[in-house]
Amino acid sequence: MAASRSPTLRLRACGPFACFTRPELKVERVSYPVLTPSAARGLLEAVLWKPAITWRIERIHVLKPIRFVAFRRNEVSTRAAAPPLAVVRDGGPVAPYFADDDRAQRNTLALRDVDYLVDARFELTDRAGPGDNVAKFVDMFERRVERGQCFHQPYLGCREFAAEIHPAPERPEPVDDSRDLGLMLWDIEYSPRRNRPLFFTARLDHGVLEVPGEPLALAPAEVSA
Repeated sequence: MAASRSPTLRLRACGPFACFTRPELKVERVSYPVLTPSAARGLLEAVLWKPAITWRIERIHVLKPIRFVAFRRNEVSTRAAAPPLAVVRDGGPVAPYFADDDRAQRNTLALRDVDYLVDARFELTDRAGPGDNVAKFVDMFERRVERGQCFHQPYLGCREFAAEIHPAPERPEPVDDSRDLGLMLWDIEYSPRRNRPLFFTARLDHGVLEVPGEPLALAPAEVSA
């Protein structure tokens, strides 16, 4: 098993705004105080995503003080829907969508001036080929981070809040902030029938959030993707 797991890799991500929305507060967006493991995984996958690997977050370092900011944003009230199967199959016209007719202003409680350091490992999956190995992907990840290469624009919770990706500093200095964060989103388990949020008990200890390898065993609950 050790041969299929990488050493701890580091990635720094920062930006002027971030919003890691609590799943129980989706209409009026309210951010967690700290980068969530699922959002951290999204940052890593923006840098290096391959079917042969899966990322596991170990810890998150908060490098700047936690500060909130409130503002309003224009959003739409309807979820995006795929065109009907007949349209996809036959290549017919797709009904137009007019955002102005579906627009709504909603409050957002976001974070401002954020800076994080993510510690993570990846594991090889059963989709790894004969030529795939840990050293190959470690070298690929480090090279892409150094060059600032990404498969898509990384973001901090919401796509509007773009993230800057940097190599990890030699001597990171987390903020001196310790607090209980309560239940935090660990990830979302996607399935055709329902999407189930997974949580863990989070505590920030001198600016460092330790992420467990498994979520809490809670009763299933359905959330919208």
